Amino acid sequence: MSVDRPQKRSAEVRTSATRRGFLGRCGLGVLASLGGGVWLTDVCAAEKEVLPKHVTPETLKAVLKGLDYLAGQQADDGSWILGGGQAYPVAMSGLAGTAFLAHGNSPTRGKYGRNVQGAVEYLVRCGTPSGLITGPSQDNGQPMHGHGFALMFLASVYGMITKESLRKQVQGVVRKAVTLTSQGQSAQGGWTYVPGTGDEGSVTVTQVQALRAAHNAGFLVPKAVIDEAVKYLERCRTPEGGIQYSLLAGGGPRLPISAAAVATLYNAGQFESTIATDCLKYVWDQYRAHEGWSKGGGHDFYTHLYASQGFYMAGDQYWDTYFPAARDQLLAMQAPDGSWNGDGIGTVYGTSIAAIILQLPYKYLPIFQR
Repeated sequence: MSVDRPQKRSAEVRTSATRRGFLGRCGLGVLASLGGGVWLTDVCAAEKEVLPKHVTPETLKAVLKGLDYLAGQQADDGSWILGGGQAYPVAMSGLAGTAFLAHGNSPTRGKYGRNVQGAVEYLVRCGTPSGLITGPSQDNGQPMHGHGFALMFLASVYGMITKESLRKQVQGVVRKAVTLTSQGQSAQGGWTYVPGTGDEGSVTVTQVQALRAAHNAGFLVPKAVIDEAVKYLERCRTPEGGIQYSLLAGGGPRLPISAAAVATLYNAGQFESTIATDCLKYVWDQYRAHEGWSKGGGHDFYTHLYASQGFYMAGDQYWDTYFPAARDQLLAMQAPDGSWNGDGIGTVYGTSIAAIILQLPYKYLPIFQR
């Protein structure tokens, strides 16, 4: 499909500017007024026009409650081990940190700047001589998921870091992590839970997205690694247009991995490729055929995390249908404490993903932009 990228880009800049103005005039006022009993919808009534398309004042209120919840769950060492994060602290810290970045925060800016700073420092300490970003538990013995989420976060925040010593530390961790990912690619072009031991779809997409974030931040990423990853997804394509779990596993398409593949292929620049077009159609048809938040399979938050990115980057014809329904479903699912419990993994996982989805229209992170 044809995309008028210059026009979309200028609209993107205008939206970012109005978003900053909104936070300066309205968002900070909201935070100061909530304790005094003033509802966000009252405070922001005059500012509705600056919200991105389909983002309502109720949406922003839900996001703020979710981010407040995540901030309250962060441990003193900067990690997230509460709310289901005990088994996967590196993955949860990468996801939670990304949720704060999607709100426009940096280590030195925004209400949640201290939380971003803590996440950066924690994940830097998780960098190992091999380049693998992981903790003592190896994220339950499956470190590559966490490695991917951590690398994406650190690469995304790298350009926002003003403290030179920390910037150099992040630079070193990201460079080593890119090398580890590149060298851990299987002969077939994919990755699995432990580097260099095989391949499967869900880990493959996290590595490609992390590498794309590193590329966006100015780090050298071997083009051949990305090319081989795209070929791997092509080999995993099924007659239905979706992506199977792994090359060796066979079987039919998996919706969660297919949704992730769409976002990943777009990250790899494959906007017009046959595989991206077919995979998008498969995922879109599945979403149209199954109403409600759950699409089956028990990985709904994971599926929506990537489907939302794919639909957003595919254009308004998809986004205008997808997002209002997903938005309303998420708002209805939010717990009174501001959290979402995602896929049985925990509230840090679910809340981070929900906040990322609801903030995609703000376009703060290059990895999520059209």
